[in-house]
Amino acid sequence: MTTLRAVADGILSGPLDVEPAGPTVYPPVEVRPGLVVTHRSGVTGAVIDWRPSRVTLLDRSGRRHELVNERGHFRVDGVKVTLVAPQRPPSVRTTTASGSVAVAGLAPQRAKASRIWVEGRHDAELVEHVWGDDLRVEGIVVEPLDGIDNLDERVRRFAPRRGRRLGILVDHLVTGSKEHRIAERVSGPDVLVTGHPFVDIWAAIRPTLIGRDSWPDVPREVPWKEGICASLGVRDEPARFWQKLLGSVTSYADLHPTLVGAVESLVDFVTEPAD
Repeated sequence: MTTLRAVADGILSGPLDVEPAGPTVYPPVEVRPGLVVTHRSGVTGAVIDWRPSRVTLLDRSGRRHELVNERGHFRVDGVKVTLVAPQRPPSVRTTTASGSVAVAGLAPQRAKASRIWVEGRHDAELVEHVWGDDLRVEGIVVEPLDGIDNLDERVRRFAPRRGRRLGILVDHLVTGSKEHRIAERVSGPDVLVTGHPFVDIWAAIRPTLIGRDSWPDVPREVPWKEGICASLGVRDEPARFWQKLLGSVTSYADLHPTLVGAVESLVDFVTEPAD
């Protein structure tokens, strides 16, 4: 039988004076348009768009690369860093309401053939309010439809194709709904339909902006906007209340995530470069 014996001497015989490893620190670097960075995948390019969760780079060949923004995933001058939002000087906005980097001094862009359609005027006003700066940079026009009952025919007349894409934002896009059936009929390689589960775009705005935890329930037989105003005890007409509600929205953080994701998917879809 072999007997194990403690070694009395040697560098491992006493306690080790070793500092425990702490978390790796990646110095923060403020994002700005034109900043040249290298992603851990090897892609190098200049920043042309930034959102809290992703970065879009333009490489030397003119290709766009949308990459996940996480700690230490990018290098600047060979150093692993964390890309962070630029600090806002007083009264100077450096990010848009959608969270993208604001591009100053950019000449107005000619409208592209691709479009984003929304159901009504309030939908268009909210998308413009939050994503308007981004859409002007990209040259994308948002058009209200006044409902989607005749969407099939309108899509056929638009004749979507590569370079002439159509993104459509729909209210109450839930499985089994009329809106869901229409969306399935018109969707295709150059038509993307996204939406949110709410009956009206108002409900995609966080109710905390009006001091409530949730929007009131409205009976099906009552027009939704009028029912909301009545339930809240609002004396204003719905159109005037809407302007106050819209004015309380300062960024995408004031909206339900389902709406934010739906609109950003449409923006990405209609701005994808044609090969």
